[in-house]
Amino acid sequence: MFKKVLVNEDLGSINHGVAHILLERTGVKEIQQAQYCDDAYLKFRRALQDGDPFDLLVTDLSFKESHRERKLSSGIELIDEIRSIHPDIKIIVYSMEDRPAKIKAMFDEQYIDGYVCKGRYGLNELVQSVSEVYRGSRFISQRVSNMMSKNNVFELRDYDLLLLKHLSDGLTQEQIGEYFKKNHISPNSISSIEKRLNKLKFNFKARNAIHLVAMTKDLGLL
Repeated sequence: MFKKVLVNEDLGSINHGVAHILLERTGVKEIQQAQYCDDAYLKFRRALQDGDPFDLLVTDLSFKESHRERKLSSGIELIDEIRSIHPDIKIIVYSMEDRPAKIKAMFDEQYIDGYVCKGRYGLNELVQSVSEVYRGSRFISQRVSNMMSKNNVFELRDYDLLLLKHLSDGLTQEQIGEYFKKNHISPNSISSIEKRLNKLKFNFKARNAIHLVAMTKDLGLL
C-alpha cells in the first residue's frame, strides 16, 4: 500500500475526513494535508528534496478565492506542476465535477490515475480507488463511467466537435458547409453535414439540434 499520501482540499472538514478514512481503511502509513495548491506544491517539493517523496496525491479541482496571493489556483495547475518534477507520481482527483468530457481530458492530458466524484458514495469510492490505483489499475466513479457509456463521449471526433461548436454559435447547416469548404474541411456537403448531425442526435438521444447542443454543453464538450 502507499506509504505517504498528500491530500489537497480547501474545506477543512472534507480534508480531515479524507485523511481519517484513508488512514483507517487503506493501510496508508502517513498522510499530510494542504488547503492551498501552493502549499501542496511546496510540501511535495520539500519531500522530494528530502529523499522521502509522496507516493500519491489526492486533490480537489476547485479552490475558493482567498486573501492570499496564489500562483497555483486549481487542481489542474497543481497536477501539471507536480507531473513536471515527478512524472510517475500517482494522482487521484476527488471533486464535484461530473462532466465526462472534462474528466476524460484529465486522463488524456494530465495522466491522472483515478477520478472520484464527491457525493453519497464518494468516500467509499475513494477508498476503493486508492487500492485499485496502488495495484496499477485506473479508477473512475461508477456514476461518471455510466454517463460516459450512455453518451458515447469517447466516440466524438474533432469534426463532430467543430460541427457542434458552429451549430451552438447559431450557424445554419448551409453556413457550416460554406465554412468547411473555405477551410478545406471534409465532408462539407449539406447532405453529409445533415447525416452526421442525425447520427449525433441518435447517439445522444437528442430530440433536435437545439437539444443536442444543450446536451453537449452540459457534458462539457462545448
